[in-house]
Amino acid sequence: MPWVRTSDGIRLHYRESGRRSGPPVLMIQGLGADKQLWNLQRLALAPWYRTIAFDNRGAGRSDKPYGAYTMEQMADDAAAVLDHAGVESAHVIGASMGGVISQIMAIRYPERIRSLILACTACHHHPWRKELLADWADTAQHEGMAAMTAKAARWVIGPRSFRRLAPALGWLGPLGFSRPAHAFAGQVAGILSIDDGLADQLPGIEAPTLVIVGNQDILTPRGDSEEIAEHIPTAELVVISGAAHGFMIEHATTFNRIMLDFLGRAEHAVAAEEPIAAPAPAAG
Repeated sequence: MPWVRTSDGIRLHYRESGRRSGPPVLMIQGLGADKQLWNLQRLALAPWYRTIAFDNRGAGRSDKPYGAYTMEQMADDAAAVLDHAGVESAHVIGASMGGVISQIMAIRYPERIRSLILACTACHHHPWRKELLADWADTAQHEGMAAMTAKAARWVIGPRSFRRLAPALGWLGPLGFSRPAHAFAGQVAGILSIDDGLADQLPGIEAPTLVIVGNQDILTPRGDSEEIAEHIPTAELVVISGAAHGFMIEHATTFNRIMLDFLGRAEHAVAAEEPIAAPAPAAG
């Protein structure tokens, strides 16, 4: 399980799996989450793709420096992981905060991006979401991560799954108890520092792009994904019915089917250097 050291001295941990000779897929998780939350997707991808899942700074086994992080810094981290893995370009899948990192990576390193899957994410701030995230960070620092997780869980997990998964939230939830409060706050600070001009740069993205959202997502609602899809010329939008923010786990079968279909079409288009074929019917 390799480690890479970034230009500012931070150690990042990543794990490779799947078919070594297959097209590479880089997987970037969201706020407070580590690479383990991609396990269901890594299993689905393994027969055909080489997966590279890493822990963002502040999460998992990667270093957790004090102070505010930036999304640009974390996009550079993702590129450093590709460098260390010997990968020139990859399909990039980003969820939530990882979707923001993926967008910035596509703008800063367009030659590294074979395609993009942007899941449950956004390209600009809503005042209510800035207040919500700032409150989460404050709760984490003053009351502890357990209190923050209890407060945040209903925003991340759908009502049905919340009742079913509540006893396991400490190890399964993307905002699990084990994350240090200072690292969580550092990631939140990075999200809050995003320039809303990001949306204006999205039309420059040329890679095949899938934007995917659950119609019950209350943290990054459907309108956020529609905005991204409107700005990226190559984007297609898929809405998963009945899914909330954590649909990679709650609706893994549906998400994995959509993911594999898109990656197959995107890889074919990249290999043929042609525009991506028409999308399959959206999930309902």
